[in-house]
Amino acid sequence: MSPARVTRGNNPLRQADDLRLPQIAGPCALVMFGVTGDLARKKLLPAIYDLTNRGLLPPGFSLIGFARRDWDDAKFAEIVRDEVKAGARTPFREEAWRNLADGLRFVRGTFDDDAAFDELARTLEKLDAERGTGGNAGFYLSIPPGAFETVCSQLDRSGLASPDDDSWRRVVIEKPFGHDLASARELNSTVERVFPADAIFRIDHYLGKETVQNLLALRFANQLFEPVWNAHYVDHVQITMAEDIGIAGRAGYYDGIGAARDVIQNHLLQLLALTAMEQPNSFGANELRAEKEKVLAAVRLPDDLATATARGQYTAGWQGSEKVVGYLDEDGIDPRSTTETYAALKLQVHTRRWAGVPFYLRTGKRLGKRVSEIAVVFKRAPHLPFTDTATEELGQNAIVIRVQPDEGTTLRFGSKVPGAGSMEVRDVTMDFSYGSAFTESSPEAYERLILDMLLGDPPLFPRHEEVELSWRILDPVERFWARRGHPECYESGSWGPQSAHDLLARDGREWRLP
Repeated sequence: MSPARVTRGNNPLRQADDLRLPQIAGPCALVMFGVTGDLARKKLLPAIYDLTNRGLLPPGFSLIGFARRDWDDAKFAEIVRDEVKAGARTPFREEAWRNLADGLRFVRGTFDDDAAFDELARTLEKLDAERGTGGNAGFYLSIPPGAFETVCSQLDRSGLASPDDDSWRRVVIEKPFGHDLASARELNSTVERVFPADAIFRIDHYLGKETVQNLLALRFANQLFEPVWNAHYVDHVQITMAEDIGIAGRAGYYDGIGAARDVIQNHLLQLLALTAMEQPNSFGANELRAEKEKVLAAVRLPDDLATATARGQYTAGWQGSEKVVGYLDEDGIDPRSTTETYAALKLQVHTRRWAGVPFYLRTGKRLGKRVSEIAVVFKRAPHLPFTDTATEELGQNAIVIRVQPDEGTTLRFGSKVPGAGSMEVRDVTMDFSYGSAFTESSPEAYERLILDMLLGDPPLFPRHEEVELSWRILDPVERFWARRGHPECYESGSWGPQSAHDLLARDGREWRLP
């Protein structure tokens, strides 16, 4: 006898009386396309094990890998075990591993292979009968965007995209969501021909990070910050994602894409939207997305892109104590490439709250330090009743939300230097770190996002309107840069090209040194 079906509407695991308790996914299976790729091996498979180990997946959860490799189920399980041991964040426990391994299956085939997709359909049916997956299935497309149409068409042809009345089917798409507005629209049209909009989950792993979500708690759960979170008090906002590594063997993906398309269009514009949005009526998916879309629709580029943008390409230099090569000398890179490895923009948000406040976004590789942060920098006090010498080392107040690697929040403010005979004021910092404040370790971003997809909880996933609005912002910059020729060079280990520093200096400001 097959196990009883548990549908989304009557899944008791999702009806927690105490909302502080973690929700457990209901019966389901996950099909992973691109299971042999770096993302799956290093991030997705370990995240699925960690969810199993934390008790957040149901006992009958099943994972099907789909790829061209000549593997059977046992070989696939061996590969998954190796990747889990190498990359999992929770301890390896045989009991947890056996629970996961019992549901591992492998289907061999190519994306244009009808027989392979028919076999995939039969495998899901068997898992439903054997393990009680309820007919529920998610399809994770960890594959190049050029293959989306073929896979979606196969899922449609084989009936895999169409669930029974009491089950669900969902699809997960990894970035990039196109390379410009036109391709993003085409991609959205391709996927939405097969899956309804509420069954499409576009993954931006930054939105799964605890600190990004804590930004909402910081703003809307505390009366302390929201009254000053506006143009009356804020001087400017800096949003940074800096990496100290090069392209790390990703030449085939990165060259021709560049820093702006790879990071600004998705990660940084999402952080801008969360920083600048108004408080939603609730944190339901539609309410949260609507407020983010209002912000992105209100973003404007300055008229003079020559002075409001910067782009660069790293050259040879020192990264710590290691001598590193320049971008054009990396394996697989065309020595004539004009792809930027550094990008910076100045943007304005034309709303009443943010009128006149510039938002500076920057990202780059081979920079001085690995750091991602949002810095809200406040205006100076209108009057200081001290001598100039007493405050000469005093900067501007700032709230800095550290996204990675040391997740937390720093508040910078002025304080009197100890000493009875003087009134000297200097900057001090008050620091909150997740690692020291909570005993629980922060789950990896992909853990949260995979679980949310299995739960059908979409607030952290951007819908196609957000994607298209982001490309509307970036496309004019990319067209402008295409006419400018080669990017400005900057030395590895530095903080980017001179034009990036000039971008802020023209406004009498400077980039934060994290």
